[in-house]
Amino acid sequence: MNINRPLDGVRVVDFGQFIAAPAATQILVDLGADVIKVEPVHGESARGIGPAGEAMLQNYNRGKRSIALDLKDPQAQEIARKLIAGADIVVQNLRPGVMESFGLGAEQVLAAHPWMVYATVSGFGLHGPSKYRPGLDIAAQAESGMMWVTGEADSEPQKVGAQIVDVASGYVCAQAILAAYVRRLRTGEGDTVEVSLLEVALHLQGTNWGQYLITGEEPIRKGNGQPSIAPAADVMTTKDGNLVLSAYSDVHFHRLCRLIGRPDLAEDPRFASNTLRVANRQAMLVELRSAFSTMTSDEAMELLTTNGVVAGRINTYPEAMRSADVEASGLFIEVSDTDGASHTALGSPWHLGSMPKLGSEGDPDLGQHTAELLAELGYPAAAVDALVASDIVRLR
Repeated sequence: MNINRPLDGVRVVDFGQFIAAPAATQILVDLGADVIKVEPVHGESARGIGPAGEAMLQNYNRGKRSIALDLKDPQAQEIARKLIAGADIVVQNLRPGVMESFGLGAEQVLAAHPWMVYATVSGFGLHGPSKYRPGLDIAAQAESGMMWVTGEADSEPQKVGAQIVDVASGYVCAQAILAAYVRRLRTGEGDTVEVSLLEVALHLQGTNWGQYLITGEEPIRKGNGQPSIAPAADVMTTKDGNLVLSAYSDVHFHRLCRLIGRPDLAEDPRFASNTLRVANRQAMLVELRSAFSTMTSDEAMELLTTNGVVAGRINTYPEAMRSADVEASGLFIEVSDTDGASHTALGSPWHLGSMPKLGSEGDPDLGQHTAELLAELGYPAAAVDALVASDIVRLR
């Protein structure tokens, strides 16, 4: 075999739905793995929720092969077992107990195939009292404290404006899967991988949690500013937009004041140290915002970024997509639809020197590869027809 990509020759059976597990296996696809997406005959849950579900399918299922099975039927369970027998990795995020009810749980699979890497993504972990609770991104944001520290001080808690925990859980899961697979290559032994949305949501707040554990002081909502450093993550309004900046060390604050023509602010006793700037943040922001209100965003960004001050233009989605840096990254890729047309999707946010370009296949239709995969497993055409007639499998 001519191996050009890291995971060429690796087969993954993906029982994932929505984002977290499919996001993990999408990374494996882009690294070269053959990922078989196992869906119910009526389609995975994302297929029935409109544009949001379509976006999930397009961006976390590119290049996979889809087989549609009614796993409540013993014949479909046997097909799934055959798929797994020829695989290296299994990934799932169904409710705890569901895969076990099909005879496809981690213990059952590893008993038959001790070399298997079996990954499970759950909402709240597999060992606590909430094991059987349904868990989505928003519940993890809420229960991890993330929502409590997001938003303005005098307003209700806010969620982050994207499914950040779901996606991050996919990345964490892929990382752990790759580690387990490397161990398997070294020892021949399989492993289980467990990732929960709750744990990832907590871990994403490492700095907040670290400060809380050090000081005992509970983080509180403060809007865009950082609670213990200033100016940091503070928004400045320009003539034609907004930007965010951080210049909280004394060196950078002095530089910022000089650049905006207000060196006196660095000498103001209210702003003489980070501690004082935090205590007098609102007064400091009034002065800084007054200076930036006379500039355009382009002028402000040129002034700050060319002089070593951290700043970022607050972009709309169209503006972000038109960014020269985003365009240069190649993150947005054109992929082919099953009908021969094409659409734009997000690629994986990493680059390997050995892989200059990702694949261009889009997400599969429901059951698009059912006949192909059953043929690979040795099912004759007549047997496939009988399975279709019994609604045990579905073809596109």
